[in-house]
Amino acid sequence: MEAMTLIVPIFNEEANILRVWAQVDEYRKKSNLQIYTLFVDDGSTDSSLDLIREVCREDPCYGYLSFFQNRGLSAAIKAGVDHAQSRWVGYIDGDLQTSPLDLLKFETFLYFYDLVTGERRQRQDSYGKKLSSSFANWFRNLFLKDGISDTGCPLKVFDREFFLKIPYFNGFHRFFPALTQIYGGTVKVIPVQHFPRVEGKSKFNAWNRMIQPLLDMLLVWRLKKRRIHYAVKESKVAQLALIHE
Repeated sequence: MEAMTLIVPIFNEEANILRVWAQVDEYRKKSNLQIYTLFVDDGSTDSSLDLIREVCREDPCYGYLSFFQNRGLSAAIKAGVDHAQSRWVGYIDGDLQTSPLDLLKFETFLYFYDLVTGERRQRQDSYGKKLSSSFANWFRNLFLKDGISDTGCPLKVFDREFFLKIPYFNGFHRFFPALTQIYGGTVKVIPVQHFPRVEGKSKFNAWNRMIQPLLDMLLVWRLKKRRIHYAVKESKVAQLALIHE
């Protein structure tokens, strides 16, 4: 049976750890894949790490990494992928505003796409958060033309080998679909559910939802413009093994 590692970045989500365990376990029982879960504690200052350790003691299909200090979502996702050992790596947020069960709809497409990503329908966020996301998606599409209306959806599954080809920088998690396309990969979008946050507090503010993403977008736009493309018309390449025989 093929395997997937589900990465769950955590920063001060003590009220959600056991809920994540329960919901991921429900998904794992229904999945056609062998599911392993990797919590990445991003320098939490509450009891999140203690609860994560408890889950991992109880269930051998769960593991964790813990940072010395808060390094951000991009670092947490990258660390999770670096330590995963499966063909596919998935990603969900620890706030459970999206359901791991929706990943069941992704599984059919994993063999055919380098990235399968969700698109949140009927978003259950504040008006301000929805407005800022809508503007950021519109502005990103204006420059990058990736055709994605919800690049920030926290339900994604990557082919791990392809993921490791993508350039890493702080903030790259906001541009997974565009970066996948820029580097020659294929993307499939799946509609998913969205729920209100019922525990914990949002970590987003005007800086990390608007200003910094726009600056990062200019970097990705530059990568797209500077990407090397070529097509070989004709070739004759020496076979080194034959030369030395």
